[in-house]
This record gives sequence, structure tokens and C-alpha cells, in this order.
Amino acid sequence: MTESVFRETTAEPRTQSVPLSHLSLELGHLYMEDFEAGPQRLRAHFERVRPWADAVRAEAAARAGGRRPRISTCFLVDDYFTRFSTPADVLPVLLAEAERAGLVIDYLARESGCAVADEIPLAQSVAGRLVESPPPGSYGLRRPPVGETGWLANGERTPTPRAPQAMKTATAWQPPRETAARRHSVFLDVELWDDDEEGNRTWSCPFLAAVWQLARLGLLRNEDEAVLPPRPHPAGEFPRDWDELAPLLQLNASAPAFTAYRTCSVLPSRFLPVEHAVRVILDQTDVHMGALRQVAERSAQEGMEVPDSVADRVSYVFYAGQ
Repeated sequence: MTESVFRETTAEPRTQSVPLSHLSLELGHLYMEDFEAGPQRLRAHFERVRPWADAVRAEAAARAGGRRPRISTCFLVDDYFTRFSTPADVLPVLLAEAERAGLVIDYLARESGCAVADEIPLAQSVAGRLVESPPPGSYGLRRPPVGETGWLANGERTPTPRAPQAMKTATAWQPPRETAARRHSVFLDVELWDDDEEGNRTWSCPFLAAVWQLARLGLLRNEDEAVLPPRPHPAGEFPRDWDELAPLLQLNASAPAFTAYRTCSVLPSRFLPVEHAVRVILDQTDVHMGALRQVAERSAQEGMEVPDSVADRVSYVFYAGQ
């Protein structure tokens, strides 16, 4: 027997939509020590990025099937773990070196905005959506939940050895095991945050990078409202304090949308472990269903194939070096 349920349409929650480009291309994600090393470090970075960015654009054009692809570029500045100089001193040099290499940065984001943006705790919100994948046969009982430990794994750790009781044989060593291993395991255990003695939480670089990817994919919401809206760069100099800079700044007024069906990041190879961790986090995040549904519907209308797996919507180019 089928039971009918009456519900007013005005009572249905409505997920705010966001504009979507075909691709969000990240031109860099550098730490403050990179800026501290001077313009030559930035120049070397963008010179390495340029040919790969051209290749990524060509691949996106082929994927668009003859249509002009909507590609926006972005750059992430780490102002969360270290503060160096001021936006007024650093950003003009950054933009000049990108332009020297023939690159345009459409959007510039602060990494601290991945923790809290416009008083919305984005990182805490994503942490609340983590759903651990327990290893087969463990029933989720072999380790404390991620909400208690701040550690998230892609499988099962090596069991902790215990001192054998008298007259009993010691337990044999057991290897760690990746849940979705292809014959051999690549086990990873990721620290997402730590707390100091006063309870102040510091989010890890991989976790903030996962939030950054979800933001670029247009999959973050706060009570169904879109978050991290890009703000136009006002005329004049950049501020003298990082906290006075918008979490996400639109530098190119004619740029396609910041959020996109897919992302690609061109990064130095030292970021490879961090981005491996990002995929582990994305694979175990219960992403906002309304946002996922909107992306699926609009990509289908455009005839753009988008993978079901959020982690598979993220791609990288790692160039050799620092």
C-alpha cells in the first residue's frame, strides 16, 4: 500500500545554486616562505606552470567537443599557518610575475578562508560531514572515530602489538591494509587537525586543501546557502593586513565562474603527499546532496560528463622541483 504525504512546496528547502565553469585551473598554491624567497622564486614557478597550463586548456577544449570551454584560473595564498609581509607588498609582485609568464590569475583565495569565511566555519562544517569507510570485517570497532582522534585512514592500521601473557605466544605482526587496494596496499593515515591545551584547533594542510577543492567544485553550502562568494577587487592598492583581504577575490572582471564541474591544479611535486590525502578525505565526505544534484542536472543539460565520484572530478599536474 502506498501512503500519500502532503507537503507544501514552500516548505521544501531550496539549495542556492552557483554558476559553473567547465574547469577551475589552479596556477599555484604556495607558502609564505616561497614569497619570502623573492620574485625569482615566483618567476620560476610560473615559468614551470605555463606549458602545463596550456596543455590543460587544450585538453579541456577537446573535452568540450567543439564548444568554447569556460575555464577560470585561481591561486591560493597560505596565510593560515604563517603570516609574511602584507597583501599590498606581496600581491602586486605575484600578479606581475604571473603576467610575465603569460598567465592571468582570475581569482585569488586566502587559505585561512578555507577554515572560516565570512564567519562561517567551513572546515568545521566539512569535518561534520566525514563518514569513515570501515575496513571489511572491522565493523568500525577497531579504532576510535575520526571525530575523536582527528585522524582519517584509507584502510586498517597495523594492530598495536601487546606484551604476551605468560605461557602464551606473542601475536604475530599484521600489516596495514588499504580498503580498496588493487592487490597491494597503499595505506595512508591523515591527520586532519590538532588541538592545543586550551582547545584551540588547528586544521591540517590536507584538510584545508580538501575544503578548497570542494569550494572550487561548487559543493559547499551553509544551510543550503552558497558560501565563499568571490568579491570584486576594488580599485586601488591591496590592504596592509591579510585579514582585510576578502577570502576569495575576483581579480579579472570578465573571468568565467570560479566554481566548476572539474578542477585541475598545477603544483610542485612536493604537494603530491598532501593531494593524496585530499583524495582520501574527499572519498569519505558526505557532500551536500542538493549541490550534487544541481551539478548533475546542469552538466547533463550541457552534455558535459562529470564523474559520480567527487574525488575523480579533481586532477593534477605535478612538475618536478620545489
